[in-house]
Amino acid sequence: MSSRPELAPYAARSADSRGRRHAEPPAAPRSEFQRDRDRIIHSSAFRRLEYKTQVFVNHEGDLFRTRLTHSLEVAQIGRTIARIMTLNEDLVEAVSLAHDLGHTPFGHAGQDALNACMKEYGGFEHNLQSLRVVDKLEERYAEFDGLNLCFETREGILKHCALHHARMLGDVGERFIMKQQPSLEAQVANLADEIAYNNHDVDDGLRSGLITLEQLEQISLFARHLQAAKAKYPQLNGRRLINETVRRMINTLVLDLVEHSQAAIHAAGVQSVDEVRAAPMLIGFSPAIAAENRELKQLLRKHLYRHYRVARMSSKAARVVTDLFGVFLSDPGLLPTEHQEKARSDAPRAIADYIAGMTDRYAMREYRRLFTIEEVSL
Repeated sequence: MSSRPELAPYAARSADSRGRRHAEPPAAPRSEFQRDRDRIIHSSAFRRLEYKTQVFVNHEGDLFRTRLTHSLEVAQIGRTIARIMTLNEDLVEAVSLAHDLGHTPFGHAGQDALNACMKEYGGFEHNLQSLRVVDKLEERYAEFDGLNLCFETREGILKHCALHHARMLGDVGERFIMKQQPSLEAQVANLADEIAYNNHDVDDGLRSGLITLEQLEQISLFARHLQAAKAKYPQLNGRRLINETVRRMINTLVLDLVEHSQAAIHAAGVQSVDEVRAAPMLIGFSPAIAAENRELKQLLRKHLYRHYRVARMSSKAARVVTDLFGVFLSDPGLLPTEHQEKARSDAPRAIADYIAGMTDRYAMREYRRLFTIEEVSL
């Protein structure tokens, strides 16, 4: 087994972590960031990602990505980048695996609907909800709520945050107020997320038939790698040709990100995590690749995310979330017992927590229980 390379001076080190909100004995022989990763994997919220929508609702097909498989792909890409750049792989992996823990059922349609429902009560944003899950909502330990993760992991989960929210978040909100950057590991996880979802949405979009090879051939990033695959394997077609093209796209994005980011780090002259925080964002693509990536995102937005079949499911999803929120708010006594107790102090937020924690299929089952008279299994 190959050993991990020595960390760069500007990499995050668990021994130098700003710690946990509740002090705990050391995790030896694991590092603190490895402990965070393990707590995330064993959490209820992580398991529920298996049945939460990425683009296609879970029951539409067994091979489409879910929030769980997406998170695993983000972690794999992030670890690869971190190892090449001698950053902390364990921290990148922990952040990558946790970044979607607060996502609603039904993908962004569910999030938008829940945010609209919560407009008068502080709003809803899955990024903040992921932090809320690991800080408060998980119930696994006797001595504290949440998972009690390290500051650096919690900071990485919170990719963006409005100032009025940042002021209420204590330590992890400080960088938004001070206009500082997170660790390089958090920056890597953020870009690994983008690489993963753009490329697996190409794969799932083609598999679903909602986008076509002809459409994608108009996009330079895809067309270039499709032609390279065809040139090397003239007889290749179907799924293998698509897979070969997508894997080449991912490789190009990763290598470009590494090369451009290392040059930016060198130019900035950073030698510590504190210097990283005071510098501009250092992890990113070259201008040429960033432009190609934007072109791909625009095509996916136009032809996949706005496709009428996706829009129909999004419309149904929004109706389910909106109606569930409304009926629970009008009568919190319809909530399960444990959520009724939480609703006594802040009903809207307790209801949002309950709905955000649902899987797609649980939300649909709960909807049928409340709005139909047919018998629904418990």
